[in-house]
Amino acid sequence: MPLTPYRRVLAVPGVRSLTLLGVLARVPHTAMSVVLTVHVVQGLHRGYAAAGLVVSVMTVGSALGSPWRGRMVDRLGLRRALLPSVVAEGAVWSASPFLPFEGLLVAVLVAGLLGLPVFTVTRLGLAALVPEVQRRAAFALDSMAVEVSFMAGPALGVVVATSVSTHVALLGIAVTSVLAGIALMVQDPPVRAPQEPAVAAPLEHAASAAPDRTAGPARPARPARPAKVPVTPRLLVVLAVTAASTVVLAGTDVSIVASLRESHQPGLTGLVTAVWALASLVGGLVYGAVPRGGTPLVLLLGLGALTAPVGLAPDGWWLVLTVVPAGLLCAPVMTATSEAITALVPERARGEAMGWHGSALTTGVALGAPLAGVAIDRTGAWAGFGVVGVAGVLLALLGLLVVRIRRGPAAATGAGVEAVDEAEQVGVGAVGAAAEAVERVAPGAPGPVTTNPVTRSPGP
Repeated sequence: MPLTPYRRVLAVPGVRSLTLLGVLARVPHTAMSVVLTVHVVQGLHRGYAAAGLVVSVMTVGSALGSPWRGRMVDRLGLRRALLPSVVAEGAVWSASPFLPFEGLLVAVLVAGLLGLPVFTVTRLGLAALVPEVQRRAAFALDSMAVEVSFMAGPALGVVVATSVSTHVALLGIAVTSVLAGIALMVQDPPVRAPQEPAVAAPLEHAASAAPDRTAGPARPARPARPAKVPVTPRLLVVLAVTAASTVVLAGTDVSIVASLRESHQPGLTGLVTAVWALASLVGGLVYGAVPRGGTPLVLLLGLGALTAPVGLAPDGWWLVLTVVPAGLLCAPVMTATSEAITALVPERARGEAMGWHGSALTTGVALGAPLAGVAIDRTGAWAGFGVVGVAGVLLALLGLLVVRIRRGPAAATGAGVEAVDEAEQVGVGAVGAAAEAVERVAPGAPGPVTTNPVTRSPGP
C-alpha cells in the first residue's frame, strides 16, 4: 500500500507537531471515564449505577458545551478561547478527589461544559494547514491518532487508579490536562487557512479609492465576524451518521465485555479490544491512502452490517477474529464524517461546526451503551452486537433513501443517475457533491466535474 499521501501530509509545516500534540493531549481525556468509574466505586463506595450517572453527567456537559467552545474559537481565536478551559480543567480535576458524590456531579458537569476542546482544535488545525486534496489522508491520520490515545489513556488510568489510588489518578488528569492546554496555546495552530481570500470591494470603488492625506491615519480593518453554521439537510445527515456510528461503537464496547464475561473469559477483554483498535488503525491507514473512498452513509451501512453478527462468536478466541472486519471501518467512518463537515460549512464557522460534530459523537456514545445494555440484560450478550449493528444499518438505509428521494428529479434527466451518485458524496471538493450534481443537470450548467468526492467527511 503506498504511503505517499501520509508522507506529503506530514511534510506540511506544523502537521507533524500538531498530530503528536493531539495524541498526547487526548490521553487524559480518554482516561477520565474509567478513572471516574473506579473512583466512585472504590473511593466513594458507591455502585456502578452511581458511577454511570457521573460519567453520563460529564457526557451531557460535553455534548452541550462542545458547539459553544467551538464558536468561541471562531470568535476569539485559539488562545483566548482555550484559557477558560485550562483554568476549569485544573480547578475541577484538582478538587474532584476531595468532593462528595453530589459535589462530584456538579464538578464533572462543569468539566464537560468547559473542557479543553482537543478534538475540535486538532481537526480545525489540520483543516487549516492541509490543502483540501490532502484532507482525507490528514483526517485519516488523526483518526488513527485517536485510536492510539484511546489505547493508552484508559489503560494508564486503570493502572494508576488501581495500583496507586484514584486520588493520584484524578490529580494526574488535572496536571496533564492543564499541560495539554498550555501546549496548545503555545503552539497556537491556525484555525483558518492563511490563503483564505478577503472580501474585496467592488472594482469601481477600489479604483476610485485614492488615499486621502487629510483624513488622518487609516483605521485598522476589523476582523471578520464568524459566519453562522448553515443548517442544511446534508449537514444534518452527516451529524446523524456521526451519532449513529458512535452508537455502534459504544454498543460494541459494552457487548465485548458482556460477551467475554458470559463465556467466562474476562481475561481476554484487553486482547479483544486491542485487536479491535488495531483493525481500526489499519482501516484508517488504508482509507486515507486510497484515491477515493466511500460515502459516510455507505461506511455506516458496512459498519452496522459487520457488527451485527459479531455476537455469534462461540467463545472469546473467535471473538478476537470476528471484531476485525467491523474494526476496519471504525476509523474510516470517523474520517469521512470529519471531512464532510469541513466541506459543508464556511471556514469561519468551522469551529462551531466541529463542535457540533463532537456533540454528535458524544450523543452517540451516550445512547449506544444503554441501548446495548438493555438488549444484553433482556436477551444475552449476542443481542448487544445485534441491536446496535441493526440500528446502524437501518439509519444508513434511511439516510440513503432520503438522499434518493431528494435527488429524484435529477435522476430523471439524462445525467441523473451519475448526478445522484455524486450527490450522495456528502462532501466534495471546495463545495459539496450535491451542489455540483445540481449544476451538472441544470440547463446551461458547466461540463463534467473532475473533482473527486471526499467521503470521509463528517473528527478528539
